[in-house]
Formats: sequence, C-alpha cells, structure tokens
Amino acid sequence: MTTYHPCPDDDGRPVVIRQPSTPTPLSHWDDASRIATVLPGGSLPPMLNGLAFAPWADAPAVSEGWSACVAGIGIEEPPFVLPAGMAAAAGAVILEDDGRVWLVAPSNGFGGYSATFPKGRVDPGTSLHCASVREAFEESGLQVRVEAFLLDVRRTLTYTRYYVARRIGGSPAAMGWESQAVHLVPLARLRQVAVHPNDAPLIAALEDWLACHGPAR
Repeated sequence: MTTYHPCPDDDGRPVVIRQPSTPTPLSHWDDASRIATVLPGGSLPPMLNGLAFAPWADAPAVSEGWSACVAGIGIEEPPFVLPAGMAAAAGAVILEDDGRVWLVAPSNGFGGYSATFPKGRVDPGTSLHCASVREAFEESGLQVRVEAFLLDVRRTLTYTRYYVARRIGGSPAAMGWESQAVHLVPLARLRQVAVHPNDAPLIAALEDWLACHGPAR
C-alpha cells in the first residue's frame, strides 16, 4: 500500500513516503530516557512537561509575519560572515525541558539524512533568527523561541548559523511535508540517531553549551 504524507509539497503535488518511519508507544513521551517518535498526523499525549501539544493555528504565512515573530530577540552572537558563493541559512537545535532534543526525519532521507536538526535558507529581506524559527515550524511543527547562538557551519551550498531554541508551542504531529517523522531524543543518544557526519560538530557544540549553561530554562 502506498503511503502519502498528509501535506502536499510546495507545488501542491502529493508526497509519497517510500519507507515510512515507525512511531513509538505513547508511553515513551513521558519517559525522558526513551526516544519518542511521531508520524505526520500521529497520536500524541495532550501535553509534555506542562506544555500542551496543539497545532500553531496562527503561524505566519508570509515573511513579514515571521519577522514579527522574532522582533526584539536580544541574544549575544558573533557577526555572520557569509563566504563568497554560498547561501545564508539558519537552523535550530531545540531543547525540551526534560533534557531531550528534537530531531526531524527528512522525507525519504532527503540529503542523505535519516534524522537531523531543522534548518533552511534565509529568505531575502529576512533575518537568520526568522529563518531558524520558520524552518523549525515547517519541519517539526513546533513553535520555538531562539535562546542562544550555537555554531556556524559550512555545508556544500550554504553557510548555516544554528541557534539553541526552546519549544513554546505547536505540535510535532503537524510537521510539514519535508519531514516524515519527528523524534525527541535523549542527549546521550543523539549520535545514535543523528548519524550524518555533518551533524557531529553540532552535537559536540551542544554538549559544550549545556556544560556551560545547563539544561534549565
């Protein structure tokens, strides 16, 4: 039987999921030592760590709205120096209050990633903060708040700034078509799930950041 993502792609075409992911039991969500996985439109507990899972109904639809979402963010970060010939991108490493970290499973392993951190290119006229929050929502269904600079990394075509972020709303079951699953992963098991070599520096940077700042909000 053919499995389709419930959301069409950006051109309105159906997205076939060739090797569907497997959801975990609902009990995994309340156990901080376990990996929890949800599929598009899948079942979730009503809340986690005191914060409800509910689709972000009034998420922005245009660049101006995303820019408004990040207005007033005042975090310390170094200048972003874009290398010649590369596109600017931004991503989010999203922490959960129980110490786990959110990952997305790109549909059909796009880019060679079985699981990774949300990220995408910066739209013209918008900011790195804007791109990180937008991509987090589009790929994970989560509404997040940017909290700190983490790392700048060079990829094949993009130069990407990653931020540490926190879930403040949304629902991972409402992930967009680019993701076929969303995972919540204990920090100690990140390397077992985010296995692409490009993500190793991010995991190391996150471990260093947590060693300095701790998991508390």
